[in-house]
Amino acid sequence: KWTGIAFLLFCLGTFPLIAVAGDFDGSKTLLFAPAKAFECTPLNGCDEVAVEEIFLPRFMKIDVREKVVNSIPPTETPASKIERMETVDGKLMLQGAEDGRESTRDGVGWSMAIAQDSGRVVLTSSGDGVAFVVFGVCTPFQ
Repeated sequence: KWTGIAFLLFCLGTFPLIAVAGDFDGSKTLLFAPAKAFECTPLNGCDEVAVEEIFLPRFMKIDVREKVVNSIPPTETPASKIERMETVDGKLMLQGAEDGRESTRDGVGWSMAIAQDSGRVVLTSSGDGVAFVVFGVCTPFQ
């Protein structure tokens, strides 16, 4: 078990070193691996949760040219549409919104900041009385 965790931490630490800064400028498809997640509410503050607890896939394919984010491996959940993209202070900013399940008030807005020099990512998502903060890393996807 510890070997797997050590390998994951090693990979998360070295992916950005292997990739070239131009890999994260929106010109290439990226593979995002969420590593650490927090769920925040007004009553309870923020608590660390497993990525699976907030229903995020272990890997996501970010196709900036097609303006979509997909689960890897693919699921029946539709792709998330990237509605806005901008480069700000050396970060590729992606934003979108999701309706969630029909007849349930569970829609969220999301924003992803990808550091162009390292591929490190901060993903935030918010809805009614809840917010999520996810830290992870991107690497070029072939």
